[in-house]
Amino acid sequence: MTRKLALTAICLLPFAAFSEEAADDAIPVAPEFTISAELGFLYKTGNTKSADMKAGLNLRHEKNQWLSQVAFNFLGKKLETEDDSGDKDFVTTDNKWGITMQTNYTISPEGQNYLYGNIAYEEDEFSSFEKQSSISVGWGRNWYKTEKASLFADIGPGYKHDVNRATETMPEESKDSFIIQAQALYIRKINDFVEFRQLFVAKAAVNTGENSIYKSETSITTKLIESLQLKFTLTVDHNTEVEDGFDNTDTQTAMTLVYSF
Repeated sequence: MTRKLALTAICLLPFAAFSEEAADDAIPVAPEFTISAELGFLYKTGNTKSADMKAGLNLRHEKNQWLSQVAFNFLGKKLETEDDSGDKDFVTTDNKWGITMQTNYTISPEGQNYLYGNIAYEEDEFSSFEKQSSISVGWGRNWYKTEKASLFADIGPGYKHDVNRATETMPEESKDSFIIQAQALYIRKINDFVEFRQLFVAKAAVNTGENSIYKSETSITTKLIESLQLKFTLTVDHNTEVEDGFDNTDTQTAMTLVYSF
């Protein structure tokens, strides 16, 4: 199942960060708590009528050796259809929302290693899975960091709960799996106004034949003004085991405005 939206956004928070003390009083100190919101909307009229909306909210709190982040995202799409009697109505063709929460604890104030805990939940009305949730804990490291580029990665054991959607021939079914979760985030500052990010997330089932989840998110963010950015995103979601009639891979092409406050 492939979804391409003209104005949408995928909100998935970075999972590792390290603060640096200001060299002197002239350099401003980053705030402990920050919020950013993303919104994309498209309404089409004419021969075909449709409405698409993507919204996201990101919260981040960092103090001392602790970093906590929460990301909420919603995707909705409606398309005008006509029934046999000629009546027209808007029908939902896509409805998806999810939330991801992660907390990191840097082992030493100036160190590169951290411990993390991650919880994720998602509902997708039109995928093979009605609900998917996971929890993971483990170890991560800031492998590389300069003024222009950085690389963060973490890995740990976890547990995943999938709820397969009921079909005409099969009832709703729940499946639990032990997983190994691995994440990697590469950030490259191209110039003062443009930033590139590449995120990979893998939730690999330990037992053969169970569903594993893989995600790739590639984004370029361009600063318009101090608190407003334009973001282009390509996201690929892949499930290894899906029901008949569903695709293993979903893709989303996104463009959104991001406001930080």
